Amino acid sequence: MKDLKHLIYFENLLQEANNDLVKEAEAEGQKCIATVCSQIPEPLLCLPGVFTVRLSAPRTGSIDIGTYYMTSLTCEYCRAILERALEGGYQFLDGFIDTCACSQHADLADNIEQLDACTKPEFKMLHMDTPMKSDPNGVNHMYRQCKTELLPYLQSMGIDTSEDALRKGVEEFNEVCRLLKEIGDHRKADNPNITGYEYYVLCLATYVCPKDKIIDKLRETAEELKTRKPDPDAGKRYRARVLLAGSELDDINFIKTVEESGALIVADRFCFGTFPDREEVVLNDDEDVLFQICRDNVMKCMCPRYMNTDRILERKQYIDKLAKEYKADGIIVQQMKFCNFWAYERADYQHVFPKEYGWPVLSIDRAYSSGASGQLRTRVQAFIESLEIKKIHKQKGATTA
Repeated sequence: MKDLKHLIYFENLLQEANNDLVKEAEAEGQKCIATVCSQIPEPLLCLPGVFTVRLSAPRTGSIDIGTYYMTSLTCEYCRAILERALEGGYQFLDGFIDTCACSQHADLADNIEQLDACTKPEFKMLHMDTPMKSDPNGVNHMYRQCKTELLPYLQSMGIDTSEDALRKGVEEFNEVCRLLKEIGDHRKADNPNITGYEYYVLCLATYVCPKDKIIDKLRETAEELKTRKPDPDAGKRYRARVLLAGSELDDINFIKTVEESGALIVADRFCFGTFPDREEVVLNDDEDVLFQICRDNVMKCMCPRYMNTDRILERKQYIDKLAKEYKADGIIVQQMKFCNFWAYERADYQHVFPKEYGWPVLSIDRAYSSGASGQLRTRVQAFIESLEIKKIHKQKGATTA
């Protein structure tokens, strides 16, 4: 296929946390607030005068210093972020919002604060307490947290948090979601005209850049795909279609390795992914806008932190629905080493999806930066071969019948 016009531009934005668009927005006077979790209602950080970045540590090497402070039995994502912070990689931040969604996120935020890893004079840390269940009580808890903690925090930086401003934030967020959906829907085709790697470069950019700065190029890309012809030889390179689920994933080389091994990623359910974090927030004119934003975040979130029984079942049904909608042949579940919540979720998926939903599953326990792993390539190739064998047996069974 012909290269996407802006692909290299988006790839370059992923090479540094303090990328060119972050610098441009801050030069215009916008405040940059960092998060490490989707449980902060993102539209609240898209208000005029402020933008958010989900922290990543591109090109991570050694994480020895982060390990020294957080021990070797904690999530490598958190250790890599702390390592980069202590190296001075996040000095551009005006603020950091910690959700305390897991103990390791809380430890990361505490270390950044106690070690003075971000020394910008106006830097402010905010610790929030997010709910453990996605139910009406959880919604009310999130609403109180945002009303009494998050909005005053933003107001202290001079940010307008009026209802009109909140609606503008939702509008900007929704525009990004609409464009990603339009682009991502091309993956439903039998022979998509966009690869998983290309799509996730665009998707990741929406997490690490000011959204207003990338909307125009996302729009151009959506128009470009309307006439882009698919690769006629894609069937030779991609022998299976897969849904990729799991914990935090900002390593674009992981995506590339999976696809180079022969599996086209057509849908996702992981942190930094599309579903459900890049689905529109629908507002009405009757209820409090802040309450609606909080309710959307809590009731839509598919994080394993939410432990109510109905939500645990709903997460499986959600992945099953996505896999069918995007015509997947199997599911790859990846988990960051020592991720508390996904350690249980991944073990559950590994057994439940084949037995109760009929989906072949590849379960992977991975390091934060593992894209070029030969072991990963071997396991994905073996999984694809197993999918091909299942297809052959199915066809033989149908012929015999």
